[in-house]
Amino acid sequence: MCAHVLVAEDDEKQAELLRRSLLAEGHTATVVHDGAAALDAARRLRPDLVVLDLMLPVLDGFGVCRALRAGPEQPDIPVVMLTARSAEDDVLLGLDVGADDYLTKPYSPRELMARIRTVLRRSGRGVGARDDDPVVRAAGISVDPVRHEVRCDGAPVECTPAEFQILLAMAGEPERVFTRRQLLHCTRGFDRASTERAVDVHIMNLRRKIEADPRRPARLLTVFGVGYKLSGARR
Repeated sequence: MCAHVLVAEDDEKQAELLRRSLLAEGHTATVVHDGAAALDAARRLRPDLVVLDLMLPVLDGFGVCRALRAGPEQPDIPVVMLTARSAEDDVLLGLDVGADDYLTKPYSPRELMARIRTVLRRSGRGVGARDDDPVVRAAGISVDPVRHEVRCDGAPVECTPAEFQILLAMAGEPERVFTRRQLLHCTRGFDRASTERAVDVHIMNLRRKIEADPRRPARLLTVFGVGYKLSGARR
């Protein structure tokens, strides 16, 4: 089941862990760190589901959920609420303002992914609700997190585990510019010896595999002074 998930979490480490877990499940993810940004992103991007931390700055999770439910754009958007507050009153209030599910911290990422699958299935949202297709596609690249397969213009591509995780992240958010540090986080657990500069080597090797001319890349582009992005535009 593939969906676009909006993550509203002010803890950047938690947000990154959640983003990576979603990408590994075949979802795409947009991350914001305060309630006002969450509300704006939900209205602009129309995600399939929102993972909403309760204790957000600017506007808390209760306020965001109330505004989503009252707004005309997507009043039925599924919301999974996260919080360190486990008091019964907080749980009941979260459900009362319209959350579809509620998980207290610390939580297991596997449990959260299972909750998300259940909510998406129940709501009928996301690509998987229609064709059960977990494959992430962008710029002629397809990345299948279930079969652990990569294809470029239909042809199979052999990737190392670290290269696979980098492509999965970048294909999940095409045109997003990733810093080396962000891409390094994608390889953790697969490339323990990796450094930020080693990311350049992974990118170079990926270009050899997916670019017609690795010296003049058309897909995996450098954004000077920032990092890299996967682009669907052809030069």
